[in-house]
Amino acid sequence: MDLEMDFDEHVLACVLSRALEEIEAGEATATEATGLSGGELLDILTRSFPTSLIHGFSLEEVSDPGPGMEEELLRRLLLTHARPGDPTSACFAKIVARRALRDGHLWQELGLVDRSELSRLLATHFPTLAQGNTNNMKWKKYLYHKLCEAEGFSLCTAPSCRECNEFKSCFGPEEG
Repeated sequence: MDLEMDFDEHVLACVLSRALEEIEAGEATATEATGLSGGELLDILTRSFPTSLIHGFSLEEVSDPGPGMEEELLRRLLLTHARPGDPTSACFAKIVARRALRDGHLWQELGLVDRSELSRLLATHFPTLAQGNTNNMKWKKYLYHKLCEAEGFSLCTAPSCRECNEFKSCFGPEEG
């Protein structure tokens, strides 16, 4: 359990580091970068990080914008597969959904070291969802594939992944 808590704090530190980069570059506020409300962010910061870090997030200047439709769909997908009654999993659902809207690989957008850390995060907090990725599809592609599946349609035109021209885009390596 302590290793899991240490890993969760590592992931939060990575995400918050990416958020600070975006805040300093004027690209996003703390709530926009993380998908968390100001109150949720303040709770995480005061519980797990040095007090001096809190000021960098300028929480007194942020609003709590609601998620757009795409983000809400991603949140619901993640929450459906989250560990029951686990507030940390619910928190990560918001963070992962928000960061999945960015252009880069999801593990990079979360500020993680590599894809294996994202795999561990998803297996820990969204176990049934992670178990379904049996072919090791890139995580962001997999999440969107699951959204399409839930809505009863497919963006894929090939009859199977192996026959698709985009196979490497979905299953190829995810290097930084």
